[in-house]
Amino acid sequence: MGGLAAKAGADTFDSLPADVDVLPSPQISEVYANDGATLLALLYDENRRDVPLTEMAEVVRKAMVASEDSRFYQHNGVDMKGVARAFVNNQRGGDTQGASTLTMQYVRQVVSYSAKTPSEVVAATEDTGPRKVAEIKRALAIEKKLGKDQILERYLNIASFGNGAFGIFAASQVYFGKTAKDLTLGEAALLVGLVKAPSDFDPADPRKQPRAIERRDNYVLPQMVKMGYVTQQQADEAKATPLTFVNKRTPEGCAQVQRPDLNAGFFCDYLVRWWADQAKFGKDSYERLNKLRSAGYKIISSLDLQAQAAAQSSVTNVMKSKKASEAMMLTGVQPGTGRVQAMAVNRIFSNDNSQNGPNTNPDKRNQGIRGNWPRTTVPLLSAGGDIHGYQAGSVFKMFTIVAALERGLPLDYPINAVSPYKSKYIIDDGSPAACPGTHFYCPENSGKKSAGVVNMWTGLGKSVNTYFVPLQERIGTEKVVDVAQRLGLSFHNTEDANLAKAAHEWGAYTLGVTAQTPLEMANAYATLAADGKYCSPMPLLELRDKEGKKLEGAEPTCKQVVDPDVARGAVDAGRCPLGDQSAYGKCGGGTAGGIRGIVKHPVFGKTGTTDKEKSATLIVSTKSLTMAGFFTDPDWPQTNERFEHAGGVNDAVEYAMRDAMAGKPQQGFEKPSQKIAFGTRQSIPSVKCNSIEDARNKLQRVGFQVEIGSAEASECPRGTAAKTDPEGSTVKGGVVVIIPSAGGGAGASPPPGGGGGGRGGGGPGDNQRCAQLPWLCPND
Repeated sequence: MGGLAAKAGADTFDSLPADVDVLPSPQISEVYANDGATLLALLYDENRRDVPLTEMAEVVRKAMVASEDSRFYQHNGVDMKGVARAFVNNQRGGDTQGASTLTMQYVRQVVSYSAKTPSEVVAATEDTGPRKVAEIKRALAIEKKLGKDQILERYLNIASFGNGAFGIFAASQVYFGKTAKDLTLGEAALLVGLVKAPSDFDPADPRKQPRAIERRDNYVLPQMVKMGYVTQQQADEAKATPLTFVNKRTPEGCAQVQRPDLNAGFFCDYLVRWWADQAKFGKDSYERLNKLRSAGYKIISSLDLQAQAAAQSSVTNVMKSKKASEAMMLTGVQPGTGRVQAMAVNRIFSNDNSQNGPNTNPDKRNQGIRGNWPRTTVPLLSAGGDIHGYQAGSVFKMFTIVAALERGLPLDYPINAVSPYKSKYIIDDGSPAACPGTHFYCPENSGKKSAGVVNMWTGLGKSVNTYFVPLQERIGTEKVVDVAQRLGLSFHNTEDANLAKAAHEWGAYTLGVTAQTPLEMANAYATLAADGKYCSPMPLLELRDKEGKKLEGAEPTCKQVVDPDVARGAVDAGRCPLGDQSAYGKCGGGTAGGIRGIVKHPVFGKTGTTDKEKSATLIVSTKSLTMAGFFTDPDWPQTNERFEHAGGVNDAVEYAMRDAMAGKPQQGFEKPSQKIAFGTRQSIPSVKCNSIEDARNKLQRVGFQVEIGSAEASECPRGTAAKTDPEGSTVKGGVVVIIPSAGGGAGASPPPGGGGGGRGGGGPGDNQRCAQLPWLCPND
């Protein structure tokens, strides 16, 4: 019967699988700044990093063998003497003894980590005879493939030491704050003693710490003496040496970033969100995030230490005197790569909002929802959840310039910017944005003042609304929307998306009325700085595996979306608002004219003011860094508060850019072509002292669009043409304004038929319009 039982057992044993699908155990992924040395964050599911035996103290190896498997170097994976001893003892009713070798324990861990379903995990760890038998066969197979030290090294790296520490590397850090190579005999023996039952001997628990020390002193060290690994004197000295416990769990995740002065939690969170969306890292977001938190990557991010420190410091300084509920949000992007180099905001990245202030949104406040200040994990700078972005204002005028240049209109394209301007866009009757008594959209300039004849340089420099709305009319709003989308902008809410479907009637689009994020606005302008090459925004500079091998996945994804000459033309106009000078010397003042002198590098960009100044924006770009700043209330974008430029967003962005660019080489912008700048020129015939009608006919016959301006004193008879604006020459087919003569005296009334030629429409307008809708006539 014994023979038959043995034969049957052998047959069953032979049918068991011997192979072990050894998948890598979860490892810590490390996120660094772009210098590759400044640690920003640790991402992991299990706190573990594999290290070779050579990076472990010799006493670690000896303590583990003495404690867990004294015959480790004698058996072939299964200790039959240990099995017999345990069987006899257990049958006699003594204390239950196990007979698992280190190899068998390693097999159990490997099978558990390699399980693909929860049921496989249970099967790998349940205390049953079949599992034990299968474990024995696999242990025998493992011993044929790996050497003893290889098995021991792998076991020391995979074992759980409790308190969130997996493997000897993490255990050394968590309990003693040192590397495994620097462990003393007393420390190593204590750590090895935890493997038996980590929760029972947890040194981080004051109630259990004495038990951990007792196990070391009464079992591990005596075993090491018994095996001749240490002398009794060495063991006694180890017992007598006080232990200095750190007992600090390794920080994990974006809420526990290193270098808190950088406030890089929001950047870290952006990196994680971006990673989850990248198909190249896995088939779905679950698989991608699992790899991120378990593959042991070394992630060298795109976060630039100088730019981030500059942005965060500037935000902190400006916001010292502001309300805590208000948010200053700065995002910096590298042109030509799309790499995000800075994300700064006056918030703390944290899930603990228990002490947050009240929500400024009345509806949310009434529901008891706290505000996202001063702590939040809401992605304020890159959108997500309830965050759809914020109105950007006149920074959108840059997109209208690009669309116009693409349609063949040059930078010198003139328009008589009357105010108010009666557009062809139809809106609701009675809307405060309509010309009084009409249903036509009727924007105005700051102070309701006409700006005269301006072009793209001067119109952008002074942010003339009634230049850009008619310019958008002539090229088609859908063309402007298309440019914005090619530069990376999205519609984040249903209202904006629906308006885009009928873009030909969207007169206010050029004034920046859609909800956008600081990240996408910075990247849009960075595309122009890169001569029209759009690069998807990304947070990576380099990606390496746990062995240090460089991996794919950190390469920029770029494409040409705007002709380089067109992009250079838009940049040339964008130099005017910031006090720089265009390549053709055509700027005539700017809304933020001091920025060039502060940054001390060639710059382009634009300011933006929105509906009732609910937000203020500024974008400043050099050839190597583009930074967008938004100053608003992210909890309630429809706030009643007003957000200013001077002392607000302008200060934050300009000083951040100054410090971010300090010490960097000067880089000039490429000059656009003559065609982009001036188009085809045409001489303007002289109409001096001609009748208004004759002057109009003469100009129209050669193809100009003719408008009538306000009368000025001149030597010509009253009611005739004093001059044209511009004079000499202008763009072929462009606008020429006839300036009527008021005769020799100033202040005379304009001649019959003058005063706007039907272009302004609607008279001076409702005096309350600017108060009701300041974005129609902002002063930005």
